[in-house]
Amino acid sequence: LRAKLSRTKDILSGKTPIGLYMDFLYRNNHADLVVLKGIKTAVEGRNSVTHSATILANAYMHAGTTVDTFLRENLEWLSRATNWSKFSATAGLGVIHRGHLQQGRALMAPYLPGNNANSSPYSEGGALYALGLIYANHGSNVRSFLLDSLRSTGNEVTQHGACLGLGLAALGTEDEEVADEIKNVMYTDSAVAGEAAGIGLGLLLVGSASDKAAEMLAYAHDTQHEKIIRGVAIGLSLIMYGREESADLLVEQMTRDQDPIIRYGGMYCIGMAYRGTGNNGAVQQLLHFAVSDVSDDVRRAAVMCLGFVLMSTPEQCPKIVSLLSESFNAHVRYGAAMAVGLACTGTGLKDATSLLEPMLSDPVDFVRQGALIAMALVMLQQPESRLASFRKRLDKLIKDKHEEVMCKMGAIMAAGIIDAGGRNVGVGLRSRSGYFRRTSVVALAVFTQYWYWYPLTYFLSLAFTPTAVIALNADLNVPAVDFECSCRPSLFAYPTPAALEKKEEVSKVPTAVLSTTVKAKERARKKEEKKKGVTGASVSKPAAGGDKMDTDDAAKEGKKDGAAETGAGAAAKDTAAEKDTAAAEVPDVGPYDIPNPARVTPSQARFVALKPGARWVPIKPGQAAVGILMCRDTKPGEPVELAIEPSVPESAAPNTAAEPTRAALATARAQAERDIHGNEPPPPAPFEYNPN
Repeated sequence: LRAKLSRTKDILSGKTPIGLYMDFLYRNNHADLVVLKGIKTAVEGRNSVTHSATILANAYMHAGTTVDTFLRENLEWLSRATNWSKFSATAGLGVIHRGHLQQGRALMAPYLPGNNANSSPYSEGGALYALGLIYANHGSNVRSFLLDSLRSTGNEVTQHGACLGLGLAALGTEDEEVADEIKNVMYTDSAVAGEAAGIGLGLLLVGSASDKAAEMLAYAHDTQHEKIIRGVAIGLSLIMYGREESADLLVEQMTRDQDPIIRYGGMYCIGMAYRGTGNNGAVQQLLHFAVSDVSDDVRRAAVMCLGFVLMSTPEQCPKIVSLLSESFNAHVRYGAAMAVGLACTGTGLKDATSLLEPMLSDPVDFVRQGALIAMALVMLQQPESRLASFRKRLDKLIKDKHEEVMCKMGAIMAAGIIDAGGRNVGVGLRSRSGYFRRTSVVALAVFTQYWYWYPLTYFLSLAFTPTAVIALNADLNVPAVDFECSCRPSLFAYPTPAALEKKEEVSKVPTAVLSTTVKAKERARKKEEKKKGVTGASVSKPAAGGDKMDTDDAAKEGKKDGAAETGAGAAAKDTAAEKDTAAAEVPDVGPYDIPNPARVTPSQARFVALKPGARWVPIKPGQAAVGILMCRDTKPGEPVELAIEPSVPESAAPNTAAEPTRAALATARAQAERDIHGNEPPPPAPFEYNPN
């Protein structure tokens, strides 16, 4: 009974599904390091915006996979990040290791406060933020540590990371002790720490319509710091998440305020309160502000928040914002692009892509940036036949040295989004039962604040959910069973890995030597020998064929060598051709089998089901093959073959997880020393010295 209760507790707390999904993402990681290396090479300059964007793209591509190979291989390049770039780079580790509830704190230990006397406040703050990303919505294990870190520091950068980390770890818990500590930071009137405190309070009290909202609004009027006002305004919108009419009083106060930043927060308050409802009153109110407000920021936010209100009916969003996408105001056009991206994420709707396509060539750089990000969100987990042209466009923009930085940043972010989670995740706005996932919607709302503060881009990772099917038996183990997919294998296959670009070496053409030149040299040599008294008998005869140009012989030799090379090349080509023929011989027809667990994209799900007559059948008949699928054994007496062996319980496993990041750094240092001093030979075996 105790074992059953423990298992039930792990399921309800999320520990079991998080562990299963993390294992799936690690085993099925198809992130292409060649793409990342290409981006890194293209933005090799000292531009901190594109450098940070590349680190962000890596975090997106490996979100939840725990694979940090790219960072370990490029430690010297990574060390160029300074100040807030270092903060963001450290926070990126939280995205990569998201969901690592057992050892997340040990993984971040080298960067956390108190572990290194010489550590930078930027890396400490980024580590606290990363801890929040790892334990988002499941932070009971790190709550006390984050609270102590917040209390024990007076540095605004560390406070900034601690407030964001606490808000994420205690998301929606309404913890009074945490709320008081974050509020104290906000009242210090520090612009940097105060902004994070406002957002942190919103995360902590999300959807509660707490009385603290009035207190926060009053403080927003008292402070002079725009960053604090903006942080508080976003926090207020999160507090009113899903409250609909209950939020109308606060919405009225904020939208009628003279301060444009508070009105900006009012737009988000409408979007969060009426998220996914399609409420006509909310849509009309947002459209009114989108065309009438005097502040570009308010107009941009009003159009963008239409995406939140229309999340339940994504096909309506492109129609409503189509006219706004052609506005003379660039901020309104940007808002229209992002609204479509938020509402239609992962749908691949043709109306959405046709609206965004012309905006990719907009004359204003930040509009192109928004259109690229929105297109990546819309096309997430779509078949490669539709994505290939967009990938080529991104590659071209990233490598174009004359492209503006804002647009290039958007292209790098988009490249990370379309390959997010090792090409195995989508943006999950709804649960399988149809309810909106609060964490995802809130994450998207905070992500859009990257316009003012780049570190908030990492919030997007909280909206990522694996597109997988994992069949489980009664013991919560993964049995070996195949699913049948009734479509062509190539339709939903992973994209082909990118090939490394090989620079063609231009061969030098041999210099032509005329026959007359050869004769002249020969005559000069004979005269020189006669002067020295050399007899005619000792004079060597000119080489046969001296009248010919030297290049003739060289050409013949070249032909011979070329013939040999051609033979080897032909053999290689024949081998490659044989492989291609063998690959071509595999018929691209369905149905075909996919093993458990498997990647199943939303558009693929309707084609996938357990094979008829299989040993394992869903407990709920007719249940779609999406997410975690509980199965019943129709042959209980036979031995069970598992696809994945069950992990050793944490209590029984040896504690070998000591700071892998430090180990990686030590390995990298040793490698650097070998590169400098060369691979020295090993010392001789022990011996006794005998002078005789």
